[in-house]
Amino acid sequence: MDALRTLIEQYWPYIVFAISVIGGTVAAVHAAMTKHDVRAAIGWVGITVFSPLFGALFYLIAGINRVRPTRKGLIREEVMLQQAYVQQVPMDALVARCGPQFASLRTLGNRISRFNIAGGNVVRPLDGGSETYQAMLEAIRRAEHSIALQTYIFDNDSVGREIADALIEARERGVEVRVLIDAVGVRYSMPTIVTRLNRGKVAAALFNPNPLFFLRMPYANLRCHRKVLVVDGLAGFTGGMNIRRAFVDQGDGVPPAQDTHFYVAGPVVHQLLSVFAHDWDLTTGERLTGEPWFRSPEGEARQDPSYLLTGDVPMRCVPTGPDRYIGSTHKMLLGALAVAQRRVRIQSPYFLPDVTLIGALATAARRGVVVDIVIPGANNLKLVDCAMTAQLDQVIRTGCRVWRATGPFDHSKIMVVDDAWSYVGSSNLDPRSLRLNFELDSEIYDTAVAQWLGARVDRLMLSGNRVTLGTLYKLPFFKRLRNKLIWLASPYL
Repeated sequence: MDALRTLIEQYWPYIVFAISVIGGTVAAVHAAMTKHDVRAAIGWVGITVFSPLFGALFYLIAGINRVRPTRKGLIREEVMLQQAYVQQVPMDALVARCGPQFASLRTLGNRISRFNIAGGNVVRPLDGGSETYQAMLEAIRRAEHSIALQTYIFDNDSVGREIADALIEARERGVEVRVLIDAVGVRYSMPTIVTRLNRGKVAAALFNPNPLFFLRMPYANLRCHRKVLVVDGLAGFTGGMNIRRAFVDQGDGVPPAQDTHFYVAGPVVHQLLSVFAHDWDLTTGERLTGEPWFRSPEGEARQDPSYLLTGDVPMRCVPTGPDRYIGSTHKMLLGALAVAQRRVRIQSPYFLPDVTLIGALATAARRGVVVDIVIPGANNLKLVDCAMTAQLDQVIRTGCRVWRATGPFDHSKIMVVDDAWSYVGSSNLDPRSLRLNFELDSEIYDTAVAQWLGARVDRLMLSGNRVTLGTLYKLPFFKRLRNKLIWLASPYL
């Protein structure tokens, strides 16, 4: 032992140098062999070569995608698909409903999502936290069999505690309850809401709590950003809204943040539940199949008229994440921009599209499609807002129109094409959502829903301020320089 200590004391600079060279080389080789995006590969190779020791450590923490297909994972996925199987809505029905340009988009979605387009759904947009949380609480308090709740942020505040208490009351009356929260998002408030749920004996789990095994910390990447609530296998809620008081009341007279969520009923609810069941199985090893989770809508409607399913909205879920579904939403957005004929409306709180999406937006605008993009005037993430501002000129100079909304921060994620097709859910238009996070979106083939969403975006445009190249160039030089420097780190914001 003394000899080893002496050896280390004498040669520690050489030992550190050797470890750094070996670590940096291994990390650089791994990045070059596994990264599919050449810019990401170049960036990681550069970091690990020019800063071998710390670069390799940073790559170990933030650069490796640890989600790999396994036999168990493939079985889990097949179970997910089987439980949510429905007959596909015929092509001619969709074309008659929305227009011939969407025929190819349906085909694209079939190859990306693997869920079929389900017909016969009710879709009810929910505007704002008060409307959304009230509807969710009513559904939870009405539950008789099962509740599945998945969210990114579940704050331990007045809104979070009210929902947690409703879940506890449901469990006490015999309802099966499962709650899945992201390990990063749950820490937006301390102490976490999990303590309250555990006290109430609600089965709650954290997604990806310790993927590095030896580091007791939540992994910064691979967050589960999905938002799902399914009650009795029949009533579903999905969209972009987290559970937090800020969407109802921010205090000090500040208007609440805005967002758009959706109540759905019909066959698509089983798709929402299947995605939840997949993530729950991945996290806990418990498989949720059959009763009381997946139930027949027709049978329940006969028992309880309040659940009677009406309407005929075709829609499907599109899960995306750093697994077999990587880039699903990115591909759907490219497809939608390619088929657009008249108008595209986009609303996103964090708008940082990659060069491919910028090219698709530019091509649509140059074809004569009116492309409107609405972003917040006041963003809750200052660094993201700086990076967004630095990139806006790339879309404006190609003919797209960009608007800064006035009023409170709006967290909605909306895309509407030709007033007939909508894409909504949890995905932001930024690198983290499009490649790193587990997200859940939905495509909706319905003119009424599209027109409601389009009118919402139009109101923000009418009251907002248009961003032009002139307004961007009027910013002081040092602000523009700051924005560009922050933009360089946009993949990791």
